[in-house]
Amino acid sequence: MGRKTVQQKPLEARKASPLVVSLSAVFLGIAAGCLFILCIGKNPFAGFERILFGALSNVRRIGNTLGMSTQLILIGLSVAFAFKTGLFNIGASGQMLMGGITGSILAYYLPLSMPRIIYIPMVIIAAMAAGALWGFLSGLLKAKFNVHEVVSTIMLNWIAYWICYDFIPRFIIDPTISVKSKPIETVHTLRADWLTDLTQFSTLNYGFFLAIAMCFVVWFILQKTTLGFSLKAVGSNRFCAEYAGIRVTRSIMISMAIAGALASLAGLTYYCGYSNIMEMGKMPNEGFDGIAVALLGNCSPVGIFFSAIFFGILKMGRGSLAATGIPTEIADTIIATIIYFTATNVILASFWNRIFHSRFEKKEEAAAAAMKKKGDHTPVSSLTKAQFNEYAKEGRALLKESKEGR
Repeated sequence: MGRKTVQQKPLEARKASPLVVSLSAVFLGIAAGCLFILCIGKNPFAGFERILFGALSNVRRIGNTLGMSTQLILIGLSVAFAFKTGLFNIGASGQMLMGGITGSILAYYLPLSMPRIIYIPMVIIAAMAAGALWGFLSGLLKAKFNVHEVVSTIMLNWIAYWICYDFIPRFIIDPTISVKSKPIETVHTLRADWLTDLTQFSTLNYGFFLAIAMCFVVWFILQKTTLGFSLKAVGSNRFCAEYAGIRVTRSIMISMAIAGALASLAGLTYYCGYSNIMEMGKMPNEGFDGIAVALLGNCSPVGIFFSAIFFGILKMGRGSLAATGIPTEIADTIIATIIYFTATNVILASFWNRIFHSRFEKKEEAAAAAMKKKGDHTPVSSLTKAQFNEYAKEGRALLKESKEGR
């Protein structure tokens, strides 16, 4: 391998990483939350202490936080996968419902004696197939009839809503409570006795490990496969991709089908893991929260994982705010503010880029001063990183002495 010169470094040095931009959005959102709490005459430090207490103070609460984060991870992956291919999947709520109703019906009608090693893969595959079909329908409308995916996914959300509204009383209604399904037997949920015992009866279930596996799968598809390359090419420039021989319509349908499958897994882990019932007339908010998770995580699987955990902490801990007299809606306001700052990431990135650009220019000036004193006429761009840093260190001392001498 050749040596790495400074010529390869300037763009790197002058640009803010997505992590810095995301952390800036989080910091500004938390600062805004502190301001809101101060405006109502309460102590913001006590408020955030209660949020952390409510989400992380014991093993059970940590388990519940991870259980709540599971759906956010999967929905975030679903939205991000569509984003990467130039599509906006706002239909994750409907896809969640399709995965949830499919898993719930199978949970009631498959025999309890079926081994879990067979049952769990079966319901996972069935739920993913239902969600993939729901996503594929939107992709088909987009690819063949140029129906915008935002319109089609919103419409499909409500179709899924009314399908569940019909299927719950038709197939799985609880006779004692007419608006809910019968509770699923634990053996037919994604919960496990060892996880329940380990986390002191929390809602953590196998879905969390499934979500981690999906993070790796999405990363592998997008970064290591020709399919992922084709999908990203379509997302970058549909017309160039088509000119290069990529089948754009096929890519759109595949992308939405995969996004739908991921969202339906979130529905399965929620209705057959985190919970064990489905309610009539309820559209899951997680389908929209996942958009915020994907934005904050910069649409990368690793970023989405940590972003979902962060939102899970806020959502799980907000119930404890009442003990301090702070309205629980403050937590939702903090989330909304973080989303706002994340949506303006161009401004945040520009701010940090100016800072990094200025720092790099000063470093170049210092290195040039040191090289001039030593009579080294090598172009700065040809120096290795180690040489550049050494010259910059010497140059800063020289410039400082020069200013003091004046």
